[in-house]
Amino acid sequence: MAQKGVQLDREAFSCSICLDLLKDPVTTPCGHNYCMNCIKSHWDVEDCKYSYSCPQCRKTFTSRPDLLKNNLLADLVEELKKTGLQAAPADHCYAGAEDVACDVCTGRKLKAHKSCLQCLASYCEKHLQLHYESETFKKHKLVEPSKRLQENVCSRHDEVMKIFCRTDQQLICSLCSVDEHKGHDTVSAAAERAERQRELEGSRQNIQQRIQDREKDVKLLQQQAEAINLSADKAVEDSEKIFTELIRLLEKRSSDVKQQVRSQQKREVSRVKELQEKLEQEITELKRKDAELKKLSHTEDHSQFLHNYPSLSPLSQSTSSIHIRPLYYFEDMTAAVSEVRDKLQDVLREKWTKVSLTGTEVDVLLPPPEPKTRAGFLKYSHEITLDPNTAHTLLLLSEGNRKATVMIQHQSYSRLNSVF
Repeated sequence: MAQKGVQLDREAFSCSICLDLLKDPVTTPCGHNYCMNCIKSHWDVEDCKYSYSCPQCRKTFTSRPDLLKNNLLADLVEELKKTGLQAAPADHCYAGAEDVACDVCTGRKLKAHKSCLQCLASYCEKHLQLHYESETFKKHKLVEPSKRLQENVCSRHDEVMKIFCRTDQQLICSLCSVDEHKGHDTVSAAAERAERQRELEGSRQNIQQRIQDREKDVKLLQQQAEAINLSADKAVEDSEKIFTELIRLLEKRSSDVKQQVRSQQKREVSRVKELQEKLEQEITELKRKDAELKKLSHTEDHSQFLHNYPSLSPLSQSTSSIHIRPLYYFEDMTAAVSEVRDKLQDVLREKWTKVSLTGTEVDVLLPPPEPKTRAGFLKYSHEITLDPNTAHTLLLLSEGNRKATVMIQHQSYSRLNSVF
């Protein structure tokens, strides 16, 4: 209960502008209390409007009220200070260099809790209350605190830009739409955001599908590597058993075959691992790109969304899915060794050439990159020959039926075939 009383004291004797204990407290005609310097500074800003308002209740005065020090309230604040209580917020509530500051606070500013797209201002929790309590301000669009609210204002007409010009691909204000953008294809910023949001979601779906495809390919490559290892291990085991039966004479051949199998195994597994790493890198990149789009899709400020949307880098070219041939890695080698085992020493010399590693390479190489230059495309060019039997009679075929020219008169291809 004591703690609750302390909290009430802090709120009763604090200035709603600076949020600190009242200094030289004064009372406005509407009954609200402020530091004398705080309310004077607030009204100094309003001098150009020829009207003055209370920051708390928003009551307006046609003439600037005379302010007198509230001595009773000043004495109470002094008594409160003697108790050691302070109404100032904790240091972590104040805005730092990287934070968005409240535009209403005077003196040391508090961190902004929300930014208003209509007011083009940011507010701390204290000064944001009017947006929650007033029916007029409840209609305003509140977003996360932003330092870039002025980017929403037309530099020419000093008006909020709520229209998107599709002809010039830029945000404009209502005055721009009837001036230099008159007759252009224009829609509301919200409508353009909605359409581009759909495009964004489509891109995300494409990315997520590609991630699933790449993950399937990685799993397939993992299975392939395991199959190669199992096949190689079995071939080594079988060959060792066979060469053991040939005693010392076949021991050297056994060692040679083992070395060949391991070498082939290393090459095949290395190739698979390399391809697997490439696909995993692609998955990482796609996930990073998906995170960017997800973050952008959650942007509440339409203008910020549209400012950032064109700067997104396009997706890289998708690689084709891999294709794995049937497993025939080391079976032929095992068969050849079995045949050698059954031969005598003289036959061994004649048959040794058949003992070879015939393991199939893993057919998972990624396709070459798509050509970007004319010379690159021309590598895949082919000359075509037009069929006179199916050509239109208003087309004249020439140059060995490789060129077609539109004619006014109908052509007789029985005659043209004899000429060309």
